[in-house]
Amino acid sequence: MRLNLKNPIVFFDIESTGLNVATDRIVEISAVKVQVNGDTEIKTRRINPTIPISPESYAIHGISQDDVKDCPTFKEIAKSLAKWMTGCDIAGYNSTKFDIPLLAEEFLRAGVDFDFRKRKLVDVQVIFHKMEQRTLSAAYKFYCNKNLENAHSAQADTLATYEILQAQLDRYPDTLRNDIGFLSEFSTKSRFLDYAGRIVLNDNDVPVFNFGKHKGKPVEDVLRQEPSYYAWMMNGDFTLFTKKVLTEIKLKMRQ
Repeated sequence: MRLNLKNPIVFFDIESTGLNVATDRIVEISAVKVQVNGDTEIKTRRINPTIPISPESYAIHGISQDDVKDCPTFKEIAKSLAKWMTGCDIAGYNSTKFDIPLLAEEFLRAGVDFDFRKRKLVDVQVIFHKMEQRTLSAAYKFYCNKNLENAHSAQADTLATYEILQAQLDRYPDTLRNDIGFLSEFSTKSRFLDYAGRIVLNDNDVPVFNFGKHKGKPVEDVLRQEPSYYAWMMNGDFTLFTKKVLTEIKLKMRQ
């Protein structure tokens, strides 16, 4: 089923140096931009992460340090990538837990303010798990009746994700609507204010900490009663996006 789009949508997949969103880096990104009329444009870039690629990650994606040593850094492509993605909704496979948080970190590290919260986000894996409980390769076989060649190649995974979403719309017409707003809500709705889940909304829509000694306590109350906690988090091993959300709450308190 062709997607019913109000805005262009970018499907993307990332290969990385590892799985730590706060400290790892992108080594390859592939994206498919689908226009409202259905036309597609594919971009795939390898990136010099400037840090070592872990053996575990190399075993999965096969991209070595030598493969990317002469490639541009993310900072060198960040502005052009952000411009290309501007105005687009975003989709991926397991994207809300990994790809989007990691890409958000890379943009912040590069000094580019690309706010994913302003876009509709569709996670094809969440739809798949809610409906069938499988992996990407199995999803591709299940929905598209094809074997996924070159799995863990960013471009192959990205194109498969795009095909799977179209097939999901065909398979579940009574559950899914061909509307990116609906699919975004269905696949990514959560109470997290940051991608790492350190700050969440409680039942009264109040931001609270979701970890440590202040778990469940309103962020504003903690910052008033223990001002040093803000500095501790800002200097700690938290993601840049978590720090951004915390700072936004702190600044709002002054208004």
